[in-house]
Amino acid sequence: MADAFRIEHDTMGEMRVPADTLYGAQTARAVENFPISRLRFPRAFIRALALIKSAAARVNGGMGQLPADKAAAIERASEEVLAGGHDAQFVVDIFQTGSGTSTNMNANEVIGRLAGAHANDDVNRGQSSNDVIPSALHIAAAETVHRDLLPAMDVLDASLARKAHEFANVIKIGRTHLQDAVPMRLGQEFSGYQRQVAASRERIESALAGGVYELALGGTAVGTGLNAPPGFAAAVIREIARRTELPFIEARNHFEAQAAKDAVVFLSGALRTYAIALTKIANDIRWLGSGPRCGLGELRLPAVQPGSSIMPGKVNPVIAESVLMVCAQVVGYDATIAWSGAAGNFELNVMMPVMAYDLLESVVLLAAASRNFAGRLVDTLAADSGRAGAFVEQSLAMGTALVPEIGYEKAAALVKEAYQAGKTVREVAREKSGIPEERLNEALDPTRQSGQ
Repeated sequence: MADAFRIEHDTMGEMRVPADTLYGAQTARAVENFPISRLRFPRAFIRALALIKSAAARVNGGMGQLPADKAAAIERASEEVLAGGHDAQFVVDIFQTGSGTSTNMNANEVIGRLAGAHANDDVNRGQSSNDVIPSALHIAAAETVHRDLLPAMDVLDASLARKAHEFANVIKIGRTHLQDAVPMRLGQEFSGYQRQVAASRERIESALAGGVYELALGGTAVGTGLNAPPGFAAAVIREIARRTELPFIEARNHFEAQAAKDAVVFLSGALRTYAIALTKIANDIRWLGSGPRCGLGELRLPAVQPGSSIMPGKVNPVIAESVLMVCAQVVGYDATIAWSGAAGNFELNVMMPVMAYDLLESVVLLAAASRNFAGRLVDTLAADSGRAGAFVEQSLAMGTALVPEIGYEKAAALVKEAYQAGKTVREVAREKSGIPEERLNEALDPTRQSGQ
């Protein structure tokens, strides 16, 4: 239909734009130029972008860079976008211009149309895509980490800490190289998992403080600040920090902030490290719960759904498996982010949209997986102390406790004989070590061996 489109203009000429949209010619060109995927910037990024536009309009009005009524209209329109009222208008593919200019102009055009303002001269005043997009990425990442990921990590940390306490007196066999090792407590094992989560949280917080809180605003095109009035960026960033209640500051070096995305690579690395930690924890738990009769079976995993379409009664560690897939995805995202971080050419990194998408997806996935892992698996774990204790008595590693009594070589000989004869170390030691019974029982007491 002829009236399904309207004609808009930009510096390249006329452009047909769908009649019922808020965006303009530059966004429409981007839609035509990048029919690549179904991926779009997530809500957290659009919110951050709108927050920058709102804060910039307020500062521009206060500094006399824009008429007060126009600045107020831009601020109101930006707040509508910030609240999620126009997300459907953000239509540009993630795989677009590497600076994210198309998405910055998408925001400028939507807000400009709502406010009756010029997208470039008014909404984008004092800004460039080259300092707005990296700033929006940092803001969205920091907000999402604080809102979603850190609280979820706290939930998992607390869940693992409770299990460490609950399993404090469950004696089990340790394992190194997938082979039997000396006795330990199941609670000790879980305390290690809890510390992995806590340490990962510390690393993520360190990454935020190590550069993510620095915003590139004020650098404009290449870091020199051309067309941004003195004090503009500092005032906008103070407003953003006030609104988010996060310690954002102006970049210490605008040329670094726009030419490189090292802070994003560092944060992604911290997220990857957490994914590696979760992989270890989830794998251990599903192995310790393997069976239920022909595996290790030291843990009893909750039955959350049927595990097989052909084997009746089978239950699988599906929650742990979902965590492992999330972790694999995050490691893949990190590889993309690292590769993209290396694509800073001279004064600008030109891979920012895909970095933003992958980083924010990593945060959201890890947050959701952490909460689900805690609530649907860790919280409901139970220990099979009888089975764990039986493994301890059968373990050849019990011979380690005899070394102080008879020496390493004699203890090794006893262990080999026990293995060949199908006996326990205790049985062979009672027959051949010469250690008095009372002392032998004391040495082979797994509770004593496991420490505190």
